Amino acid sequence: MSLSSATMSAKHSIAALPLASPAQLLIHRLTPDTHTPSISVFRNKVLADTPSLQRRARLLPPPSHFSFVNPLPIPFPYDIEPTGEPVQNKADYIEHWLAAREAIHERHSSNSSLRIYDPKNRDQPRILIGLSETGLRDCVPHLDVGDAFALLGAPSLSGSFDQDGDPSPSDSEEVVKARDQLVDVLSGHSVLMTPPETKDENAFAPWSLRYSGHQFGSWAGQLGDGRAISVLVTPHPANPQRTYELQLKGAGRTPFSRTADGLAVIRSSIREYLCSEAMHALAIPTTRSLSLISLPALPVARERIESACVLTRMAPSFLRIGSFEALNGPTNMFFFGGGQQEPHWDALRILGEWVAGPNVLGLDIKEGEAWGRELVLEIARRNARMVAGWQAYGFMHGVINTDNVSVLGLTIDYGPYAFMDVFDSFHICNHSDEGGRYAYKYQPNMIIYALRALLNALAPLIGAETELGGKAAPPGWADGASKEKLEAWRAEGLKLRDELERVAQETTALEYGRLMRKRLGLRREEATDEENLFRPLLELLERQRLDFHGTFRVLRGFRGAWFGATEEDKEMEKGQLEEFVGRLLAGTPEPERLDHATATGEWLEWLEAYAQRVKGEEAEWGGPGVDLDGEREKAMRAVNPRFVLRQWVLEEVIGKVERDAESGRRVLAKVMHMACNPFEPWGAEDERAEEELDKEELEERRFCGMGEKKMLGFQCSCSS
Repeated sequence: MSLSSATMSAKHSIAALPLASPAQLLIHRLTPDTHTPSISVFRNKVLADTPSLQRRARLLPPPSHFSFVNPLPIPFPYDIEPTGEPVQNKADYIEHWLAAREAIHERHSSNSSLRIYDPKNRDQPRILIGLSETGLRDCVPHLDVGDAFALLGAPSLSGSFDQDGDPSPSDSEEVVKARDQLVDVLSGHSVLMTPPETKDENAFAPWSLRYSGHQFGSWAGQLGDGRAISVLVTPHPANPQRTYELQLKGAGRTPFSRTADGLAVIRSSIREYLCSEAMHALAIPTTRSLSLISLPALPVARERIESACVLTRMAPSFLRIGSFEALNGPTNMFFFGGGQQEPHWDALRILGEWVAGPNVLGLDIKEGEAWGRELVLEIARRNARMVAGWQAYGFMHGVINTDNVSVLGLTIDYGPYAFMDVFDSFHICNHSDEGGRYAYKYQPNMIIYALRALLNALAPLIGAETELGGKAAPPGWADGASKEKLEAWRAEGLKLRDELERVAQETTALEYGRLMRKRLGLRREEATDEENLFRPLLELLERQRLDFHGTFRVLRGFRGAWFGATEEDKEMEKGQLEEFVGRLLAGTPEPERLDHATATGEWLEWLEAYAQRVKGEEAEWGGPGVDLDGEREKAMRAVNPRFVLRQWVLEEVIGKVERDAESGRRVLAKVMHMACNPFEPWGAEDERAEEELDKEELEERRFCGMGEKKMLGFQCSCSS
């Protein structure tokens, strides 16, 4: 076995995973909160003596990019009332109470660079309810999960397997230990840190990011990771230059929590867990998911009392456009629980150099050369490609605030999202979005809005780099600069706005066109496709209230030969064509509202244009003699999902898990499998009649349907 293949196949428990080098770690390249200036101070002073400092909402000092903080998933408001003798010093009592619940006690020593730390006085049930095979495979293939998949049981929608098809949990101590470590760390119960003797320049501890942002178009000031804590960064075994950050969502309060509890519920956690992997399967850039762990004894107050859940998500970086806005926001403000600090110009430079560098964007810029302009344009290109994927696959994010827009162009922070059912270009999936700011139609515009916010934050630095003749702004670049000079630099930097918008719009249009051609089985780019095919098709779907994804799946069966047949074949072809149009029209949930004659005529007109476009591509598919329709059908089957993560599916899965985690997690696992393989003919699609299907296939077919009419266009809240 070669060294590389041996490295790829080696498995490590989560505590023994290789740790990224200090040069690859954000915590060693950006500026920490001055209250946690180093890992040694954080663990020896803050965690031991003043842990409340990291559980209180506060504005970080202006230079800060992040703050060290440990997971602490416990009920909030904290029940710290003493039950014994009267307390003489309430402040000391609170600190001791919290310290007893911090994970600061080393479990055991090992030869790995990381150690496991546990709390002294905090324990609660931790139930693994989900583990993503695709996330594990792609991001952390070297992670040993022990017998976790055996514990979860056989995936099933119908329960027909019961426990007969389950692999048996292991009786090996090492296998069980690997699984228990995984659950302990990814539930937020235990924490991974380097041992105390490690020098600060090589040490590791968890952290949360500071960022600000515009929410629904209004400046909100400092926001930050109010319930997200990054707990590990590990290199990918196939490419040590690529690292993945493991982040717990719902792991407890941080300095950015404001008045919130820092927790997450099963409902919202399942939604993100499933959708991030579903998006990856559709080739749309996204953060990834790894695990879901339920904390059933931890109550969480939302619209109702729910139980807590911790999601582990992964990405090379979780930095956002709001990370830049935090260092140069549009206005300073201060209010209870929040506000916005004054700009810090050198912190802006430090963050930009990190993002432009090899560990985030990896821009090919020579040392000492200007990077601001190219950073903004690259972030624009990445987010433009992302939103093009959203539009082509009918995905609606719901909350495209600037703090929810990744510098890597990843779909991030899944909240009240939805996939399109009946096509509606103005559909709003977030019931908190009363004005329709983030409706499907406006998503590309909202990405441009976020990109403008990025440019506004970086404009003074870009202007300074221009004045320096294309050289990078040096440390202290704005020290002593007058307001007039800063404004002049800003005005110069803002000259990039037209190019920024052009790049974003052109990239979106090109990528959207590429994806729509793939969905329609077309290989050649034509400038008239948007006008002649894409837009008329969507207008037709909207007018006739047809299912968006179902229509594309049906279109794979279209035969161009139905148009232009010989006279003797025309009658037969006409019958086949009318039957095909009937299948398309069956995609409406309201057939009684449809004028079938008019609708059929509209489809025949569009299909004729489509047929001519398809026939003109014979050379692209192999020339004369090729089965053009057959090849196109195979290509369309591979890009048009049979299974879509619809709102009704999510609600049903959530309900099953909430009622019974044991059986519910089998359904969750099966839906995850379907979401990760959306193009498969689930439920024996087009192959067998319903009466010929077994129990599991019947459920697969049902889960591929539109669901009850009342769930079409279902809206979620931001708390989802």
